[in-house]
Amino acid sequence: MRISLSPQYRADTLTVVRSGDVLTISGEPYDFSSLPDGATIPAGTIPCKFIVGPVERIDGEINLTLLLPHGASPSQAVAYPEPITVTADGPVAIPHDPEPEDNTDVDA
Repeated sequence: MRISLSPQYRADTLTVVRSGDVLTISGEPYDFSSLPDGATIPAGTIPCKFIVGPVERIDGEINLTLLLPHGASPSQAVAYPEPITVTADGPVAIPHDPEPEDNTDVDA
């Protein structure tokens, strides 16, 4: 499976878990097992705000683009992410920046 990422400034959080041809994207499962080799699901057909392009099966491999939410000052890895090749089931390592620290002093 090959996942490309399209960074966008927004407050959402993206989580992805793979189980065969099923991707669970931020808690919602999407089953691509019925997509035959060489076929394409057009962009906008799948009711998922994170899938931002067509989903294709090329040489037996699912290819798709997911929206990558980020904060106001993303790191290079988040602003310009490399495509992810997923070869095993389980959580997918999505690039993200650490949450900003809360520097407010409650005792002040």
